[in-house]
Amino acid sequence: MKDVLKRYNYQLPRQLIAQKPAHPRDSARLLVYRRKTGELVNSTFKDLEDFLPKNAVLVFNQTKVIPARLETKKVTGGKVEVLYISTGSGVIRAMLNKKANFGDKLFITPKLYLTVQGRDGKYYLLAPSFSIGKIQSVLEKYGRAPLPPYINSSPLSKKEQRAEYQTVFAKINGSIAAPTASLHFTKSLLKKLKANGNDLRYVTLHVGLGTFAPLTEENIKRKRLHYEYYSIDRATAQALEKAKKQGRPIIAVGTTVVRTLESASNGKGRITKLQDETDLFIQEGYKFKIVDGLITNFHVPQSSLLMLVSAFAGRKEILTAYHYAISKKYRFFSFGDAMFIS
Repeated sequence: MKDVLKRYNYQLPRQLIAQKPAHPRDSARLLVYRRKTGELVNSTFKDLEDFLPKNAVLVFNQTKVIPARLETKKVTGGKVEVLYISTGSGVIRAMLNKKANFGDKLFITPKLYLTVQGRDGKYYLLAPSFSIGKIQSVLEKYGRAPLPPYINSSPLSKKEQRAEYQTVFAKINGSIAAPTASLHFTKSLLKKLKANGNDLRYVTLHVGLGTFAPLTEENIKRKRLHYEYYSIDRATAQALEKAKKQGRPIIAVGTTVVRTLESASNGKGRITKLQDETDLFIQEGYKFKIVDGLITNFHVPQSSLLMLVSAFAGRKEILTAYHYAISKKYRFFSFGDAMFIS
């Protein structure tokens, strides 16, 4: 396993890990990599249109990030951060930043609390003092944005974090991490892209914690990842199938869209699985069925996301592009700059 991951490693200066997004969002830098020629072009995200092929179909992930981090207190006064994962069988599955014991009460407010019921592997099972159906409203009122751990010195307020770690077209609640390639789009840029003949389409994949979790030996051995729920409406599926027949290039905005479209495809240009859970692990050698181009951020070393991008454009080529980006001081990861791989 170590030998496999070593192939996807690179050294990143800490100061290049973005702690806040660019303002306005589309003022982020854009590194364009042309696969046919190997050319690298420096640009700005608002000029994305200049690099898109004609009549492109851009596909976005319209998932909405829930404010999944809750600050709680034990009876003793000790603070415990709860990261909401999911609900089921009357309990909440969550991760805690500190150890807790069976029966411990974690207070959100003096009247609202979660009681530790047990463990499920790395997850804690918590029983709420309120109706479990109200968890979303509790998170909306008391939760904060589930920023990844490498954003640890952000100057943004909690309110700003919730606003910035959300796409401008977010629609369907369910993610505990943002589809970060889409964070660069503004409403005005989307309007411009549509006016210039590009078709904008939306799918949903709820991003889970596993997206950022370190790869395990089992992931590598089984060649499968964590499960994530996705859905595509029939009209979008038909539009994408038609575009494929017409030879219109389909551009995935983010790795979550790649996983959605490739999981839904039957391999013959048809999108047949409109709703499912996917554990697709895209690695070098994978034959892409739907996606022709990719807009993405710069990914963490030795991650499944870096492996996916390498499968699309070539490992050596991507690492060369990353080293170039580092030399040009591009900003990396969730709040960082973008790449367009054409």
